[in-house]
Amino acid sequence: MSDADGTSRPCFALSVDVEDYFQVWAFSGVVSRASWDGFALRVGDNTRRCLDLFDAHGAKATFFTLGWVAERDTALIREIVARGHELASHGYDHTKVNEQTREQFRADVKKTKALLEDLSGNAVNGYRAAGFSIGKQTPWAHETLAEAGHIYSSSTHPITHDHYGDASAPQSPYKISGLIEAPVATVDLFGRRVSAAGGGWFRAAPLGLSKALLTKASRTLNGPVIFYFHPWEIDPDQPRLTRAPLKSKLRHYLNLSRMEGKLSKTLDAFSWGRIDGALGLQ
Repeated sequence: MSDADGTSRPCFALSVDVEDYFQVWAFSGVVSRASWDGFALRVGDNTRRCLDLFDAHGAKATFFTLGWVAERDTALIREIVARGHELASHGYDHTKVNEQTREQFRADVKKTKALLEDLSGNAVNGYRAAGFSIGKQTPWAHETLAEAGHIYSSSTHPITHDHYGDASAPQSPYKISGLIEAPVATVDLFGRRVSAAGGGWFRAAPLGLSKALLTKASRTLNGPVIFYFHPWEIDPDQPRLTRAPLKSKLRHYLNLSRMEGKLSKTLDAFSWGRIDGALGLQ
């Protein structure tokens, strides 16, 4: 990918949603936000493992970080930036956008952006909604993000899913309400839209299939191929939350022991950069 002046931009954009294992939406029914401080944090060590892994493969990434995490590990925020990665917002405490009023969302966005900027000394241009929860139910969300000073969002996963997504939504980056929405990667395969974006889909699929989908996405999307995962996905030794529903446990714990190895091979297979760079914003 190149700009009009010939400047090269990365085709594959790597992103990390910085949250701990007990903060995921799938466990929200059994782990209240009020109890979070009772858990020993693992997100800092796991995110630093991600940073080391990226260094080893010459990859750069965008780290969508919870404000709650940033407050409790301020050194991590500075380290992400110092090692050449993009710091972006994942909201304060992983509340879905469609579970907030517009006023609540505005307050959350402004609070988290200011916090991350104060800690890092850098502008925070990017935002990712918890659970890809920007869509038809939140027609005011992009305008609110733009008003707060965000330049882009990567908050949509345009597939059919039981918790999020809209398979009729655009697959490539587009402008809306004063900012860019950059969906995570999907491809059309045999008449059906499927994810090429990482996360649980990546852990479940054979590595060869994931590479093929990423390659196809690079040929069909009009913009960067955006991949994501979470630090807890490379932590097979994390405590098990036995009270969670069976479906949630199956999704969360699937192939954790294999994730780091698969990720390492995928980092080798493609050249990975930050989302802001891939969008021509860096």
